[in-house]
Amino acid sequence: MKAVNTMDVKVEPVAESDSEHPPPLQVFALTSTLHGIAHIFSTERVTVRCCLWLLFFIGSLGFLLYVCVDRVQFYLEFPYVTKVDEIVASAILFPAITICNLNTFRFSKVTRNDLYHAGELLAMLNSRYEIQDVHLVEESVLEALKIKADFQNFKPRPFNMLEFYNRTGHDIRDMLLSCHFRGKPCRPEDFKVGRDLTTSISDRSEGGTTLRLGAHRLMLFCSVSVTTLSKSNRKIVRRFLQRNHEPCHVSEVGKSYGVCCVLCLLYDETSFEAGIKVQVHSQSEPPFIDQLGFGVAPGFQTFVSCQEQRLVFLPPPWGTCKMNSLDSDFFSTYSLSACRIDCETRYLVENCNCRMVHMPGDAPYCSPELYKVCADSALAYLVEKDNEYCMCETPCNTTRYSKELSFVKIPSKASAKYLAKKFSKSEKYIADNILVLDIFFEALNYETIEQRRAYEVAGLLAKYKLCRCSDKKQENNSTDHDTVMGLKDVKCHVGQFH
Repeated sequence: MKAVNTMDVKVEPVAESDSEHPPPLQVFALTSTLHGIAHIFSTERVTVRCCLWLLFFIGSLGFLLYVCVDRVQFYLEFPYVTKVDEIVASAILFPAITICNLNTFRFSKVTRNDLYHAGELLAMLNSRYEIQDVHLVEESVLEALKIKADFQNFKPRPFNMLEFYNRTGHDIRDMLLSCHFRGKPCRPEDFKVGRDLTTSISDRSEGGTTLRLGAHRLMLFCSVSVTTLSKSNRKIVRRFLQRNHEPCHVSEVGKSYGVCCVLCLLYDETSFEAGIKVQVHSQSEPPFIDQLGFGVAPGFQTFVSCQEQRLVFLPPPWGTCKMNSLDSDFFSTYSLSACRIDCETRYLVENCNCRMVHMPGDAPYCSPELYKVCADSALAYLVEKDNEYCMCETPCNTTRYSKELSFVKIPSKASAKYLAKKFSKSEKYIADNILVLDIFFEALNYETIEQRRAYEVAGLLAKYKLCRCSDKKQENNSTDHDTVMGLKDVKCHVGQFH
């Protein structure tokens, strides 16, 4: 019995020792710096106060998780902001200007052999070699057309589409009546014909040899391009306005420091439309004037006030722009125009084994028969339906020109008499065929439109307090000022509950 009493005496200190050490969970709660959890385990009994603190804690934790999930989802949307700014410059590079006469060809240069092979393609004859839409043809043209369309006892000769367009296209010496750039005169002799503007540019001619410059050097030159536009031809006539090959910048604004051209359309020869198309574009971008040009009508002086815009877009996943260079044999610089021309050329070569006259490359030119049975229909199908073949994405860096157009009716009665006498034409001819085009900068600045990432990892951690703020040195090394300021404001805890 005494032994039992001794054991009873030894057990009591053990029980007393256990009561002095709380459970590990309560120890963690009492020593944690996480606000609220200590109040939940502050007593051994479950009280109303503990239950309220438990509800507050669970609610706060749930709200924190909700905010975290919401911000992560927002980050995975890859949002961006757009910054617009105006930059003042001392000089601005003058853009390239492409001008297209809607009067496709000169009827006076069309021969009987041309009509025999391409009369249907030119919409002048039907498939039976008969004159089409006689009632729409002017009397003077109709008589000449009847003579040229008489194929009795006619023996056709070989026909070449490139030679046809080179021969019947408009001559710059006939079209350009007057030209000035920055107050200095331009002459028709200064213009050079460059058939493949897409791959090379005619610079100057020495000893009958045309020297050519790569397309990557286009930005070094100030140029005016004149194009004869048709569905199957864009013959380029380009002039370099500075022979010393210095970059063509303008340091003054207004129409006196831009390009001013007086053009004759030669409308009296053919045509359903009268006027020109004009495209103002970057020096490194090939013209795509049939889609991007604006129209100018005869009988008006058109003022085109321009402002340069430099655009910067974000690549995926924030945006959809294309960063890589164009995988092309024809262009070294990626642009929407270059991509489209390259795509159309490849599509026709693959489907018709030929290319149109305006297209780059070394594939054979399509004959009038191939134009009719394959090329025109293939190109129409590509434009209207087969959009997956030509996926041309926006370049990440591009330059474009915003334009404001205004018009003045010309000529007045007095000027009509003067121009008629000067150019040996009738007053009606002057009114129907003459136009004046002025292109200039409205201000000596350019606009930048830049996409920027609105939410990155640093912003996610800083703004919503998911990181510690003990290491200030790493914050000071950040190059983004806004991010640095955000990190310095981070607290080291989630919230306070009292």
